[in-house]
Amino acid sequence: MLNHRLYTGVIVVIICVACYGIFTVQSISAQPFNVVVMLADDLGAHDLGIDGSVWHETPHLDALAHRGVRFTCGYSACTVCSPSRAGLLTGRNPARLHLTDWIAGHDRPDAPLSPPNWTKQLVLGEITIAELLHASGYATASIGKWHLGDLPEFGPLKQGFDCNRGGTHRGQPPNYFAPYKISTLSDGPEGEYLTDREASESVRFIQENQNSPFFLYVPFHAVHSPIQAKPNRIGEFKAKAAGARTQSTPAYAAMLSSLDDAVGRIVDALDDCKIFDRTLVIFTSDNGGLQGVTSNAPLRVGKGSAYEGGVRVPFIVAGQGISAPGRVCNEPVTGLDIFPTIAEVVGIPLPRESVLDGKSLVPILARPDAHLEKRDLFWHYPHYHPGGATPYSAIRRDRWRLIEFFEDNRIELYDIESDPGESKECSDREGDTTAVMAQSLIEWRKEVGAQQPIRKP
Repeated sequence: MLNHRLYTGVIVVIICVACYGIFTVQSISAQPFNVVVMLADDLGAHDLGIDGSVWHETPHLDALAHRGVRFTCGYSACTVCSPSRAGLLTGRNPARLHLTDWIAGHDRPDAPLSPPNWTKQLVLGEITIAELLHASGYATASIGKWHLGDLPEFGPLKQGFDCNRGGTHRGQPPNYFAPYKISTLSDGPEGEYLTDREASESVRFIQENQNSPFFLYVPFHAVHSPIQAKPNRIGEFKAKAAGARTQSTPAYAAMLSSLDDAVGRIVDALDDCKIFDRTLVIFTSDNGGLQGVTSNAPLRVGKGSAYEGGVRVPFIVAGQGISAPGRVCNEPVTGLDIFPTIAEVVGIPLPRESVLDGKSLVPILARPDAHLEKRDLFWHYPHYHPGGATPYSAIRRDRWRLIEFFEDNRIELYDIESDPGESKECSDREGDTTAVMAQSLIEWRKEVGAQQPIRKP
């Protein structure tokens, strides 16, 4: 039954898609476009081999990048998990959703600011990409972490998914080895590894739905803490660790290796079912890597910070609609772009009653010489985080990234192209640019109704 939040008028059946000359006109029922979105947790921008790591081993993700487009300036919607996940599923900035911190968040009694009265779940009034696809006849599954509110009221089954395997209100698993103690995932044999199980559930879903359109959302728990990996793989990386410089945590590298294997199994299932070429495959992360566990160098700090290391992430799009696969694109893109990209690829109109903040990436996917229209990217985090963030907003415009800190109203400006590590603050030298961007940030907060932190008496 069509969800009443999506359409209130005539039901429109989309029969074909023709985009930029490469999405060939074809019947959705005869040859449907499928969608697979794989979301890593806390994976750093330079953790993959294809993104520059010389220590981690990610052959399957590297191979996926060679079959698609790799974006070197991929961003998450927030520096922490729950807001990024909400943004990905809705295409709307977390500031607009008022879901701006990891659920349940925390306060700092000794700090000068208190967080606003923010929303601690993805409210049911928001339209998710799963609901949009489900209403158009897609089988939908969420396999992995949820972390967008209490179950059952705000769980995946209330947000457009037919099944939920492993998703709860929790932000991390109690254990990566069975017994998992996850209420929505039956235990496998003792010692089964959670990432392997998520891959197995995903492969089964693909096989069962290969002859009909499907949307598979795989928000892996890995590589979030607890940092637990298969002992044999840890041993292999311990032997390799001698001489390693920045990325040198054997257990983390082993976790990432298992994540890479899981991605390989999912892609292999699409190939075995002969549906990879009509499946849009997206891989990214919910925020930057965790400082101390991995290294985001040359980016500054990591998860939970106001800087690039907190929001720069791997971003790969492959499969259906990719022209000249193996390309590298340097244009800034964000997890908010996933919703409109999926909608355009499969040929489903965007919901008219929902203002989206993301933009479709179809022009870039379809034509190597294409560019997105110039736009600003925004972040708003009116909270404190152990990763180093104090309440802030940020804007990226072209080569510039400006950060406004709310404790002392300090402004910092960085030239991201020449200084990706944000080590040379230049707001005084670039006064005009600073003033214009700071005003744009103020106006954007008003436009989206961003909640501000509250100064304590």
